[in-house]
Amino acid sequence: MTIKTSIRFDQNLEIPMRDGTKTYADVFRPAADGKYPVLMTRTPYDKSSAASRSGPLDAINAASQGYAVVIQDVRGRYSSGGEFYTFVNETDDGFDSIEWAAEQSWATGKVGMYGASYVGATQWLAAKSGAPSLAAIVPTVTASDYHEGWAWQGGAFELGFNLSWSVGSLAHGNWNNLSDQLQLGNSALENLISSKDNLKPEFLHLPLSEMQVLKNGLAPYYYDWLSHPEYDEYWQSLCIQDNHDKIQIPALNIGGWHDIFLGGTIRNFTGMQSSGANQSARDGQRLLLGPWVHGNTGTLAGSYNYGTSSSRDKENIHGRTLSFFDKWLKGDTAKEAIDKSVRIFVMGINQWRDEEEWPLARAVDTKFYLHSNGGANSLRGDGILSQVTPSDEPPDSYHYNPQFPVPTAGGGLCCDDVFMKNGVFDQRPIEQRSDVLVYSTPPLEEPLEVTGPISVTLYASTTAADTDFTAKLVDVDASGFARNLTDGIIRARFRNPRHPASFIIPGEVIEYHIDLWSTSNVFLRGHQVRIEISSSNFPRFDRNLNTGGEIGSELEFVSALQTIHHSSEFGSHVILPIVRN
Repeated sequence: MTIKTSIRFDQNLEIPMRDGTKTYADVFRPAADGKYPVLMTRTPYDKSSAASRSGPLDAINAASQGYAVVIQDVRGRYSSGGEFYTFVNETDDGFDSIEWAAEQSWATGKVGMYGASYVGATQWLAAKSGAPSLAAIVPTVTASDYHEGWAWQGGAFELGFNLSWSVGSLAHGNWNNLSDQLQLGNSALENLISSKDNLKPEFLHLPLSEMQVLKNGLAPYYYDWLSHPEYDEYWQSLCIQDNHDKIQIPALNIGGWHDIFLGGTIRNFTGMQSSGANQSARDGQRLLLGPWVHGNTGTLAGSYNYGTSSSRDKENIHGRTLSFFDKWLKGDTAKEAIDKSVRIFVMGINQWRDEEEWPLARAVDTKFYLHSNGGANSLRGDGILSQVTPSDEPPDSYHYNPQFPVPTAGGGLCCDDVFMKNGVFDQRPIEQRSDVLVYSTPPLEEPLEVTGPISVTLYASTTAADTDFTAKLVDVDASGFARNLTDGIIRARFRNPRHPASFIIPGEVIEYHIDLWSTSNVFLRGHQVRIEISSSNFPRFDRNLNTGGEIGSELEFVSALQTIHHSSEFGSHVILPIVRN
């Protein structure tokens, strides 16, 4: 890194909010007098931390290239006053913070925002405010809806993420601030640390709403998320994707194939491209997707190494981010973050590729049907995946017992590497279970590229009043290593998205659609394409107790007999977007 100029550092500058709350920020800017475009990050994770100062963007490097970098603790976090509650204050507080920065004597009046995860949420929520000085954003690994794809997915509560994030980063991470506000002593801290270090009993606790670790004001939002399983007014006022038509700024959207917010990253790009408030916003959307997990910038995704070229450093994310801001904040139209609208890492062949659009116009949605002779249970079963339309075949059945759920084995996870390691892991241990149905193609005679949105249509019946179905796409190499690519879930009562709960009739064959989000992968010659079907992925998602009771309040559970139909009448299948070279 070459420092081109002397840097001035100002610590704990006060940024007042409209209600009188005092928040604080650190500022890195060129020492020379002048006016500079502002790059702002609004974080709940400590403005003074190394991650905040050099994570998604290196503050000193950016300042050396002519930017004033403002790193702010959001309301109620670390140095800032007020009470923190997820999402609800970030629109107004974002507006006030942006306009404060734009009005400083050292600012040109143009502000860009950057950051990852919740710090991506603070960008989109601020963009929703219509702050006039906000010129561009670079949201990384973040969501488009804080109901579907953040707290909930497919009607299931994202238990592993919600609990580990709330206990760890939000409560324990902000303990000094929280303990002062709530007048809590060392015993409360010890209890919190004990729970953080022993999450498994907390995951298993029933009823979910009575778990004590976050009570007494530590994280009231956690219990509020749980009590709002439907897309109601609680979530509607916060949603980004429903407000794309009101957002007027370009965005460089950065995400990861194995990231927990992959779906939202892509939806923000596509939604803004089609519905942004003006032509500049629509034309100014960019999408960059690597083989990354949440929070890891290296080459490893779980147990799998995608190679040196896959790392964010090698891909020069910091440089691409500054190029994007150079264009939109400095008017340097020769600068582009990426050569085309979309840049993706194609797994399998492990190569970067630029594309004109997403989804790819040349990708052909192709149905691969589930087949068996009624015994697709486990890796030892007779499940087959092929493009042949099924005829009269016996269905597959398995018992789902909530007391013995299928354990989570990688995938798009956050935020505890001890209890939920994210990324890629060999799925064969999962596929040994009789409550996991396994459908595989024969070894491929030639490479097969799958790039785009993935969905599974299941025709299924159950003996329960409510239940879940899960699906996972896997690439199996010649040695048998089963590399998970993407997965999804659907809760029967919420099979119709954004509609009130609708309970099923036990025994009735129902059509379910499971969104597996997207991937880009070349299944190499000799590899197999595999789909796993089951009814749990725990603790990533809460267990459906099969009773149809109120989510979060249930204590009792029942086992369910699940039947997956694949016949001429009920052709269960996965849709794979095939790209022919």
